[in-house]
Amino acid sequence: MTDPIRPQKGIMDIALYQGGSSHVAGISDAVKLSSNENPFGPSPKAKEAFQRAVHKLHRYPSTDHAALRQAIGEVHGLDPARIICGVGSDEIIHFLCQAYAGPKDEVVFTEHGFLMYRISAMAAGARPVAVRERDRTTDVDAILAACTRNTRLVFIANPNNPTGTMIGLPEIERLAAGLPQHAILVLDGAYAEYVEGYDGGAALATERPNVVITRTFSKIYGLGGLRIGWGYGPQAIIDVLNRIRGPFNLSNAQLDVAEAAVRDQDYVARCREDNSRMRAWLAEALAEKGVPSDTSTANFILARFADEDEAAACDQFLQGQGLIVRRVSSYGLPHCLRITIGDEASCRRVAHAIGQFKGRK
Repeated sequence: MTDPIRPQKGIMDIALYQGGSSHVAGISDAVKLSSNENPFGPSPKAKEAFQRAVHKLHRYPSTDHAALRQAIGEVHGLDPARIICGVGSDEIIHFLCQAYAGPKDEVVFTEHGFLMYRISAMAAGARPVAVRERDRTTDVDAILAACTRNTRLVFIANPNNPTGTMIGLPEIERLAAGLPQHAILVLDGAYAEYVEGYDGGAALATERPNVVITRTFSKIYGLGGLRIGWGYGPQAIIDVLNRIRGPFNLSNAQLDVAEAAVRDQDYVARCREDNSRMRAWLAEALAEKGVPSDTSTANFILARFADEDEAAACDQFLQGQGLIVRRVSSYGLPHCLRITIGDEASCRRVAHAIGQFKGRK
């Protein structure tokens, strides 16, 4: 009798990633505030590029992504040769685990960090190591204490998802300098554009041999539906990642639209300003209703409730009002709801609805 077909050891232990909900049963016009999407969508220039891309559907895309890497390099002042592009920053994260972590190796991240760190580590056969945070904020000392001779990768989302908190450059530098020589620090900057003047750790990745940054076009650029991301770091590491990257991992449409989007920094600035204004308003409005949150530097706030039951009840009440937010129990925060900063009308609706919910007691 032959052995049954089985996946690699550990694969079935991976919990499936659950994205933010998009629909509420019985409500056709629900407002989605569950996936940290830009409420204004992509820039007009990106939309025009997408429309033009229809004329190249029969052509294979470039394998080196040269035009997009050149555009990213010009906008951010980076060497294009040290940039790699992927299917969202998720693919770059996966490349890093595939290339640098395996059985008996460890991948370190914070307890409330992005779920893909754990998933990609386990997919590579490595052991995921979740480190405690301090008041929902990255604790550098705790991370350094958790590193061992087996640590190969350390992932830090800065700003972090789903907490919205971040640590400053001196702490990041201290972390990079204190890691074991064989470990890579990966700075996930999916929300970096929401912080005025923050380079996502690019300067550090330029200077140090053990730092890589990842970025995405899914958030402030409003291109979540196209799945485009990029990474930047030491030439030696980028060369390794390119050896396992599929030659045609990005389509012509993805490449052209991302190039148009990254060159339209005026649009990015307008989106950042509007987000900052409404984020401050929503946080204050909820605080007045007895729902606190940490100071967020991203495009969402993490609303805290008395306990898991109250958070669940509020979520159900919001759904009844046609408002979809994100439960974050899978991130170890069962008493919280993550609320994307939408346009002004959406923010006012969710604040009013939460006020109604709290007023029922």
